[in-house]
Amino acid sequence: MTSEQNFASRVGSEIDGARVREFALRMTSWRSETGTVGESTFANRLYELLQEIPYFQQNPNDLRLVASHGDPLTHNVVALVRGTGKRTLALAGHFDTVSTDNYHDLKDLSCESLALKDALIKDLSARDDRSEQEERALQDLLSGDFLPGRGLLDMKSGLAVAVACIEKFAADADRKGNLMFVSTPDEERESRGMRSMRDAFPSLVDDLGIEIEAGVNLDVTSDQGDGSEGRAVYAGTIGKLLPFALVIGCSSHASYPYEGVSAQAMGAGILARLEGNASLADKDENDVSPPPICLEAKDLRSGYEVTTPERFWIAFNWLYHAMSADELFARFTQEVMIGATEAVEKFSAASVEYSRLVGRSAGATPAKPRIVTFKELKAAAGRAFGDGFEAVYRTKEQELAHIDNPLVLTRELTEWLVSIARVSGPAIVIGFAGLHYPSSRLRMSDRNDRLLFQAIEEARAGLGNDPSRSIMWKPHFQGISDMSFLGLAASGSTIVSENTPISRLIDLPPANAKSFPTVNLGPWGREFHQKLERVHAPYAFEVLPGLVMGIARTFLGDSSTEA
Repeated sequence: MTSEQNFASRVGSEIDGARVREFALRMTSWRSETGTVGESTFANRLYELLQEIPYFQQNPNDLRLVASHGDPLTHNVVALVRGTGKRTLALAGHFDTVSTDNYHDLKDLSCESLALKDALIKDLSARDDRSEQEERALQDLLSGDFLPGRGLLDMKSGLAVAVACIEKFAADADRKGNLMFVSTPDEERESRGMRSMRDAFPSLVDDLGIEIEAGVNLDVTSDQGDGSEGRAVYAGTIGKLLPFALVIGCSSHASYPYEGVSAQAMGAGILARLEGNASLADKDENDVSPPPICLEAKDLRSGYEVTTPERFWIAFNWLYHAMSADELFARFTQEVMIGATEAVEKFSAASVEYSRLVGRSAGATPAKPRIVTFKELKAAAGRAFGDGFEAVYRTKEQELAHIDNPLVLTRELTEWLVSIARVSGPAIVIGFAGLHYPSSRLRMSDRNDRLLFQAIEEARAGLGNDPSRSIMWKPHFQGISDMSFLGLAASGSTIVSENTPISRLIDLPPANAKSFPTVNLGPWGREFHQKLERVHAPYAFEVLPGLVMGIARTFLGDSSTEA
């Protein structure tokens, strides 16, 4: 018997696809939009579902709820099926979803997949002005291969795969190692669920008497084609930072523009340096990350004045995978300085030319702009304010805590400090406006990373050459996900924490945080977060469960030797 035949005989169709589908539809019907009561109640419902598995009826201490965050309090769900020894593989996924508002008149059906499918087909079929995107969705739904629903793709199909694998593993009397399922809230906003789980792991694994040696995140990928790109295993995840610049100029009357320097002009220079600049894209021999892209740029005045703007705000999304957070901040600092300086020099040259035209001085040459990090700004504000500053800062944060948008809250806090510190222009305050999502990757120099890689390679080979089932390796998961906190040790950089105004977005993992290799391998579909979100059912329910089960058994059972 060949290795492919052997693999197929062990895991090919051992997990009933109808069972996985049943789990997925059941969990999708439990609404769990981030920040809602549904999110807080989902953990209990998942806990009750897992209690139906005989193993947990016999071993109730291996099924647990771990407190996470929020009011009402949300929980993580941990389900451990023991085999032999301490070696454990963790399957992970989040259960919160984005809002259902974009379903509009079909909102009530947004989590009822089968009824929604009929409604969408009826709605799309009745329209003669279907876009290309809508036409594809209609054909997908008519084919029977795709199922719609909020969260069915992102990512309750992945959760269903994990539940099915846990159930199957528990039914195997000869199981080796331990298989753990971890499901968490709030991936969609700030990954508070997985971060709380990461913080709880050290004491939890000690209490359970296990060691987590690898993880598989079951998040989704999008593919607008035949699925060949969506059927992928990711050896790591991309990282994300949100650097900002609060530009402070010297305002002037519009009739006498050269008596100051516009913050907006400096902001435009910074934007021109950074926006979509391919030379700033992080790259190595394996991958290229997208370049920095502006998320927000605005004049901060609220009313009309015939003066040039004194303050201008700009924030960027910067994805990376190879460089460090410190290196990214250094590059951002450099580009901001060059962009602002070039804008001031251009403006100064225009002032000289205008003075020549009118035969008199139009204004003094503005000073060279200076960079002020948020850390430096806060220290300056503290000196200006005096005793009790830290308490006042915490109070200000609490007063603004109702602001959900991290860009708005960061700007409000930064402007407040600029006023206290009396920062004059031209200057640019720089820092970070969001949670740092670190990058990760498999490191083949580490034994568990190699064993995980080899287990996946065996599973891939077991799928054969069928183009509808084969999966490919990709270097980095391109979406922001819980992979940044699942098994990933802290970066060790203080640059981000010292320059992030919002304290709740400063991620400080415990010194004893568990570290283990993690890959992403999940369902594929189209248009997650959108009205036409849909999962490719044959892969999610028929192929993926056996694939994950095979990886788990190989990794847990063949840990004593390496190929």
